[in-house]
Amino acid sequence: MWYFLIKQGDLDTKQYQNLQKQALLTEVERFNEPYESWYIFSVEKADYADFMNLLDREGIAYELATERPTRAEMLEAMK
Repeated sequence: MWYFLIKQGDLDTKQYQNLQKQALLTEVERFNEPYESWYIFSVEKADYADFMNLLDREGIAYELATERPTRAEMLEAMK
């Protein structure tokens, strides 16, 4: 499984909906100010390249992980 992490503010509604259709699971990790909330798209290994190509074509910045980061890990990375 691959996890694509995208800042909520980096996507418009249409992009979000298109990515949701491609992902196996979509989660939202909400944070309070001054931190940004994140979308976490879970993608199976077989769909990894197609999902990444879609993000690259749309010019969407993302972070990639092979294990789902915990909320604490995400918060620490933003500090």
